Amino acid sequence: MLEKVAAIIEEKLGLDGVEITAETRFKEDLDADSLDLFDMVMEFEDEFGIEISSEDLENITTVGALLKYIEEKQA
Repeated sequence: MLEKVAAIIEEKLGLDGVEITAETRFKEDLDADSLDLFDMVMEFEDEFGIEISSEDLENITTVGALLKYIEEKQA
């Protein structure tokens, strides 16, 4: 799942060759702003068949937190 999420992040942020791990922080490490996050959330929702609320998004600051959230929503 990390590979799928990393591919979406790279595509949406125009990154190439950046290592994305579970510890990667969206704002601090990837310079993602709120518009970037919104764009990525829409893609994650489509890809994984889940819905991410605005309130939940505020607490998702790392790729690892996103992976955990997706797993919990899909369970």
